[in-house]
Amino acid sequence: MAPASLAEESTSRGSIGARRNPETEAAVLDAAEALIAEEGFAKLTMEAVARRARAGKATLYRWWPSRAHLLLALYSRAKNTLTQPETGSFSGDLTEYLTSMVRQWQGGRAGMGQIFRLLIAEAQMDPAVSEAVMRERQERWHHIDTIVAKAQARGDATLSVSHVRIEHRIISMMWYLLLTDQLPAEAEVPGLVRDLLADLGGTLSP
Repeated sequence: MAPASLAEESTSRGSIGARRNPETEAAVLDAAEALIAEEGFAKLTMEAVARRARAGKATLYRWWPSRAHLLLALYSRAKNTLTQPETGSFSGDLTEYLTSMVRQWQGGRAGMGQIFRLLIAEAQMDPAVSEAVMRERQERWHHIDTIVAKAQARGDATLSVSHVRIEHRIISMMWYLLLTDQLPAEAEVPGLVRDLLADLGGTLSP
């Protein structure tokens, strides 16, 4: 029998439960990543992950109520490896950060871009997944806020739109490129950033 959709598996088991053992959590996420790389998303089941990680299935469902929540944890772990750039310029920081994001979405044995596309699709059908995805987004996109704040503090960028609008435009642009299979090559990101800043009404220092 084929595994249920992510939406069908969700929420009947309630919220994430007891405090997690970091070693077990890492083993579960490693197992999920390996299974996706070897067999693809369609064959990923909580049972297979538990078996590979040598963890109890009940433990997995306490920590991740559905496969979607497990995939979100895997994606969030990968996003945590993105560091805050410190190039000294607005365009440099934004270019470095978005280049790292493109590299992560396009690479990796589990395909983080593909995972995120799946999560966005499931979020349209499952309110619990939607809430979890938006919560993760709010936690992870603070890098862009910091990049903009530092640029404004240095005085190397004057923008005609608000801080929030800048974040929204960058996020929506990157999501659109991902969802329509138009992510640029890493070498094309600097040009993308130049066009973006021009659209934002940005004036950059030399």
